[in-house]
Amino acid sequence: MNRTLQPAHPTEAVKRPGRWLALSVLVLAVLLVAVDATVLGLATPYISEDLAPSGTQLLWIGDVYSFVIAGLLVSMGSLGDRIGRKRILLIGATAFGAISVLNAYAHTPEVMIFARALLGVAGATLMPATLALIRNLFHDPRERSLAVGIWGAAASAGAAVGPVVGGFLLEHFWWGSVFLINLPVMVVLVVVGVKMLPESRNPNPGPWDLLSVVLSLVGMVGVVYAVKETAAHGFAWATLAAGLLGAAALYGFVRRQLTMPVPLLDMRLFRNRGFSGAVLADLLTILGLSGLVFFLSQYLQLVQGRRPFEAGLAELPAAVGAVVAGLIAGRAARRFSVRAVVAGGLAAVGLALAALTVIGQHTGYPLLGAALLVVGLGAGFAFTVTADVILSSVPGEQAGAASAVSETAYELGAALGIAVLGSIVTGVYRDFTGPAGTPDAAHESLGGAVEAAAHLPGPAGEALLDSARQAFVDGLTLAAGVGAAVLLAAAAASWYLLRGQRLEDGVEHP
Repeated sequence: MNRTLQPAHPTEAVKRPGRWLALSVLVLAVLLVAVDATVLGLATPYISEDLAPSGTQLLWIGDVYSFVIAGLLVSMGSLGDRIGRKRILLIGATAFGAISVLNAYAHTPEVMIFARALLGVAGATLMPATLALIRNLFHDPRERSLAVGIWGAAASAGAAVGPVVGGFLLEHFWWGSVFLINLPVMVVLVVVGVKMLPESRNPNPGPWDLLSVVLSLVGMVGVVYAVKETAAHGFAWATLAAGLLGAAALYGFVRRQLTMPVPLLDMRLFRNRGFSGAVLADLLTILGLSGLVFFLSQYLQLVQGRRPFEAGLAELPAAVGAVVAGLIAGRAARRFSVRAVVAGGLAAVGLALAALTVIGQHTGYPLLGAALLVVGLGAGFAFTVTADVILSSVPGEQAGAASAVSETAYELGAALGIAVLGSIVTGVYRDFTGPAGTPDAAHESLGGAVEAAAHLPGPAGEALLDSARQAFVDGLTLAAGVGAAVLLAAAAASWYLLRGQRLEDGVEHP
């Protein structure tokens, strides 16, 4: 029943017909999730104008998707190992398409928050399943490295293409269109996936422990929420309580996994130094990068005055670099070493972020474009090789759970990075000195300052805008400096933890 897991002859698995077409289906899924994660940022001003949410509701519209994904990734990865990765991928894809319609036609902030949360549930089924299916589609290590590279390149490209597609749609249609683009992609994914994807699962899965699922969800959401709220608004007892509840739930989750005969997540995976090093590298990399990614489109639009579509295009060098690096990362890691490629890639990203500490309001595009290209190349090398290390260091039947750990590190890093680096940007920004009559809203966000400046007489409005933009750039350069330090520390940690780590070798097949 499960020949995908234990092929009688390696060449049978290597020569599985249609494996590259099957990979294209998985790439569609990851592309969609990546696009959806970045496209909302551009649409937020339009959603805010139409639905008139409160400040807290607007934060939840932006955050609840990543909260739910982070909380459910491990549970959904483990569920896929049990009921079948193809099945959970197709169920998740169908749900993702249907819930996208609910997002597009949400008519109140409450419906929008609920729809984003449901989309997070569906999204959590897609990412671990795609990487786990690659593990079982490609048994030849070199082919698998290339497949993982293509998968990683799609994730990077999706994150960069999101603003371009979103910018184009928002300039021509209403904000709901950024969600409706999911539908045709999901239809193709499901129709082709039914025919082309092989089923694979853990042959001895054990029960899917509901208490572990609840502990994982409460733990991740509690901790991430506490970090983000503390960074944004300072200390509060309610936030501390949420953080302590989350920490207690995560402690309970780990203890329960160690005592269960067949755990939801096998904690012994972390005894593998390569696995732990790769997961830590992913978490630190995203933590250091997320502040730049989160605030870059605001810099391009609100400081340098680019239109949404033009701002999206300006971010493309990062995607180009990531795609190129992803396709050759496996070969580079075999020729040099895993730790050289990962640590070198992270160091390059750190140096590119350091270069961005000198940008100003009127910095020309060559510096920014070159830095983004290096960021894409370095991150593409690092992420592709760490994903390969994570997949190759676990048995095939645990591929879903291992992939979910990798994705959880990514989501957790993004949440922490936006919270910590975002608080640096907003903290520096709020202290700017504007001309007399500057409203409080101008100190809340750069968007608020742009709106306030439009209602002040000529010189006063220009003075306000100049002060606000300079404060925003000061915050952004400080966050880039902190991000650079985090990336260089991640490079050093990877050099140490990934020593002696090698990618599996194998026979090249045409």
